[in-house]
Amino acid sequence: MTVNYIFVTGGVCSSLGKGLTAASIGMLLEKHGIKVAMLKLDPYLNVDPGTMSPYQHGEVYVTDDGAETDLDLGHYFRYTDSPLSRASNATSGQIYNTVIRRERRGDYLGKTVQVIPHITDEIKKRIHECGTQEPGIQLVIVEIGGTVGDIESLPFMEAIRQFRHENKSRCLNIHLTYVPFLKAAQEFKTKPSQHSVQILREIGIFPDIMLCRSEMTLPEDVKAKISLFCNVSEEAVIEEVDVEHSIYEVPIKLHEQGLDTMIAKFFDFKTKQIHLGEWERLIDVIRNPKGKVTIGVVGKYVQHQDAYKSIYEALSHAALDQGYRLEIKRFEADKLPQDSDKFKQEIAGCDGYLVPGGFGERGFEGKVKAAQFCRENKIPYFGICLGMQVLAVEFARHAANLEEANSTEIDPNTKNPVISLLSEQHIVQDFGGTMRLGAYHCDLKEGSLAHKAYQSKHISERHRHRFEYNNKYLPEMEKAGFVVSGRLKEGHLCEIAEVKGHPWMLGVQFHPEFKSKPTKPHPLFNDFIKAAIANHRSH
Repeated sequence: MTVNYIFVTGGVCSSLGKGLTAASIGMLLEKHGIKVAMLKLDPYLNVDPGTMSPYQHGEVYVTDDGAETDLDLGHYFRYTDSPLSRASNATSGQIYNTVIRRERRGDYLGKTVQVIPHITDEIKKRIHECGTQEPGIQLVIVEIGGTVGDIESLPFMEAIRQFRHENKSRCLNIHLTYVPFLKAAQEFKTKPSQHSVQILREIGIFPDIMLCRSEMTLPEDVKAKISLFCNVSEEAVIEEVDVEHSIYEVPIKLHEQGLDTMIAKFFDFKTKQIHLGEWERLIDVIRNPKGKVTIGVVGKYVQHQDAYKSIYEALSHAALDQGYRLEIKRFEADKLPQDSDKFKQEIAGCDGYLVPGGFGERGFEGKVKAAQFCRENKIPYFGICLGMQVLAVEFARHAANLEEANSTEIDPNTKNPVISLLSEQHIVQDFGGTMRLGAYHCDLKEGSLAHKAYQSKHISERHRHRFEYNNKYLPEMEKAGFVVSGRLKEGHLCEIAEVKGHPWMLGVQFHPEFKSKPTKPHPLFNDFIKAAIANHRSH
């Protein structure tokens, strides 16, 4: 099957929403019956975002095959049914690393290794690989990170210029740009977009479609000007006005302007009448909710909106599914007061609390106090990754009376290492220093909260962690009401923990937020929000 390609570039400034736009295009084309794959090309020199600070990069999105990738892959998952794997994300660091390793092995037979052709050939290879990762892929949407004119983006730009030259009728270039409105002059300014396209054309890339981000609707004369100076047809100047209610309006707005049919016509794809009723329902709930549910998120990186991107989205999906508007209150764990009365005053007022994943000791004790507050006051609690370990440590200390219980990540010399590396548990000697990454199968305990949520005995979820629950403490903790309701399918590792007799207190070692969609909320998030709504109604 012939594979076609769309290249999405950005101009004028960063943070225009290329990932969201690319995902929206993918979703619309899938509605027409086209099988789509998504690829993010990132210009930074890190091999992957796994070692980058969430303040710098936002969350690390993990795929089933264990790739640590850019958060835009989260948008791809939420909007499309695209296969997502290592083939869906490539960084400059990965590209250069591959080429340099080949050079060290002598694969280039003594030739001078250069950006052109060696680096650009490797980029083109990655584009091809994305289109062949599964049979039947008809279209690959390639998002190039950064902004046109960035020096680090140049090898990617040159690679897609070559790629289109080699595959002339099978490539489409979409350029996302910003059209500012100057309030003092009361007019839109197209010059930044013109300059952006000029830089593209100097590289040898000519946009077929211009997507124009703006704060307000663009007048026809402004579109005509962009068409003239950027050398695209007037109907190919599509506006992307800041949405009023939610990012889930983006695909609806693009469809209203016929972007999907324009792209399908370019590639000679068959089209059909598509319906976006499920997306329109989301917008209707956002506009007319039947109530509000408030969730407190107690974490390390709450100041950075993108650090817990998938968690916020998954909470929103579940709230919308129940017809409710979500309000998130963010609590910086390390700044919460240690005094119990002051702590309660500071944190009180939410219908449920979520403790997300993270690494390191900063804020750990604040999270433990949040778990204790929820357990003792019967308030819904959802712990994810580190949040599950927090649940276990808190329960061990205050319910099972295990003195000084802790994680060896926080205190390597703790008297009771309830959470520790597997090598420290003397179970698997060569596993302790590595990260458990990607999808693992889990067996659920019948009658548990997890089993009721999933409506299944067997599940698969994605992991990103090193430390595990120490089964040595399970008999003692079970007597006090600790329940392991999910276990690794081929082993005894704790994947899900619950507290007996609590309305809804559950922790998972994996990251369920990575598998939630706006039109199909994750079952655990859905049940957590239901419990939070029930808690709200009871007061």
